[in-house]
Amino acid sequence: MSDIDSTGFDRLVEGYRRFRANGWVPNHERWATLRDGQAPDVMVIACSDSRVDPAQIFDVDPGEVFVVRNVAAMVPPFETTPGHHGVSAALEFAVQFLKVKEVVVMGHGMCGGCKAALTQEMLGTEPGEGGFIADWIAMLDDARAHVVAQHGSEGRAAEQAMELEGVKVSLANLRTFPCVRSKERKGELRLTGAFFAISDGLLHVLDEDSGAFNPVS
Repeated sequence: MSDIDSTGFDRLVEGYRRFRANGWVPNHERWATLRDGQAPDVMVIACSDSRVDPAQIFDVDPGEVFVVRNVAAMVPPFETTPGHHGVSAALEFAVQFLKVKEVVVMGHGMCGGCKAALTQEMLGTEPGEGGFIADWIAMLDDARAHVVAQHGSEGRAAEQAMELEGVKVSLANLRTFPCVRSKERKGELRLTGAFFAISDGLLHVLDEDSGAFNPVS
């Protein structure tokens, strides 16, 4: 194994040792309660970006949040076509089996996926050469048209508008799932949109009535 291959994992192992000493041992009782299952109240759908770890941002203990992360924190619409529907499977598990009470979609600042959707930079069309990404962020095409009409396709204002629209698209797609729609209508499930600004560390929460993202004080 080359130095390049081993360096990153070596750091992870050192982190694991710190976790064992400072995280697992002092909280052994907490971990013991999780041996037979989990019962989180909240599902968080977030971006895979290494800078926006929901567990760190929300400072939660193990077992408190069920997390799904993907490029641009996207939720695809409900569909029954053949395929491997990873986000849909996780959503179904959280809502139908874990019976979470809230689903939070958290976008973030400086999102590479949202920027690519905005600028339409060519990623490649072949799967494995950019095609998977291009197909995924195509879910933002309609939102892009709205953003470009107001802000153009370049600059931080346009990028942030795209990031915020991405959260709204995912919330709208969540409501295409019959189980989500039914539980929300009955008051058994709440959907929340959020945005974490990397530049200043502030969390913003969407007011769906006004469409504004308001900072948490």
